[in-house]
Amino acid sequence: MRELVFALEYEPGCNRVADTLAAHPDARIRSLSLHATAERLWRVDHVTGSADALEDIEDAFLTTDYYADCLATEDCGATQTTQVLDHTDDTLVLYSDWERTPDCASVPHIARDHLGNGVLFETRHESRHYTWRIIHSGEGDVASFFDSLGEAIGDCARMEMLRTADTTATNGDVNEADGLSAEQEAALRAAVEHGYYESPREVDVGELAAHLDVPRSTLTYRLRRAEEQLAKHHVTSNQLTQEPPAHI
Repeated sequence: MRELVFALEYEPGCNRVADTLAAHPDARIRSLSLHATAERLWRVDHVTGSADALEDIEDAFLTTDYYADCLATEDCGATQTTQVLDHTDDTLVLYSDWERTPDCASVPHIARDHLGNGVLFETRHESRHYTWRIIHSGEGDVASFFDSLGEAIGDCARMEMLRTADTTATNGDVNEADGLSAEQEAALRAAVEHGYYESPREVDVGELAAHLDVPRSTLTYRLRRAEEQLAKHHVTSNQLTQEPPAHI
C-alpha cells in the first residue's frame, strides 16, 4: 500500500468553506469517514471552533450553491444534501451525500479514476489549507492523478506535495526522526535562522513568508504542523515508565 499526502490552498472566492474557515482561523474540519463511488460521494465531518465559527460553517455547508468538495467553480448540477448530526457549543458533526454529474470533479473521484478502487481518504481543513491523505494499492498512475487534479483545480488553488511513501515504511521525503516533511523542516529551519522563535521575535510570519516566497497561510500551516509533530515526538520519546511505589 502507498500513501499520498498533499495540500490544496484555495484562493479567495473559490471555495465557500475555505473562505469561511479563513474568517475563523481557530476552526478545524476533519473527516471522520469519506467514501466515493463512480457516481456518488458521501462523508461525515467533525468541526471544532467557536460558536460563531460553527454557525458560519454550518451555513456554508447547508446553503452553498455547489458541494464543497466539487472542484468546479460554478454550479455543475450535482445533487447534494447535508444533514447536521450533532451541534454543541464547540463541536459540529455533518453528514453530506453528493450525486455527481458529468461536469463534476473532486479529489476522491479523480483518485478513483487513476488509482483504482479501494482508495481510502482522510482530510483536514484549516483556513484555506485543505490537506488530503490518500491510501491506495500502489498500482495506479500517480503522475496522471496529479496531472488531472491540477487541471481540475486550475487557478483556484495551489497544490503542494507533502509526502509520498509506503504505508509500512518512511521514505526520504520525511524526516524519520520526527515525521517532518521536507517543506516543514525547511520552514522550521528558516524560522530558527531568522529569529522567529527569539523573544522578542526578530521577524514576523509575514516577513518570513516573503523571504521564503510562499503565502503567509502556507508558512503558518507548515510551522504549526512541524511544531505539532515535534511536540508529539518529544513527549512520546521521553515518556518514562515508573513502577508505583510499594505500599508499606
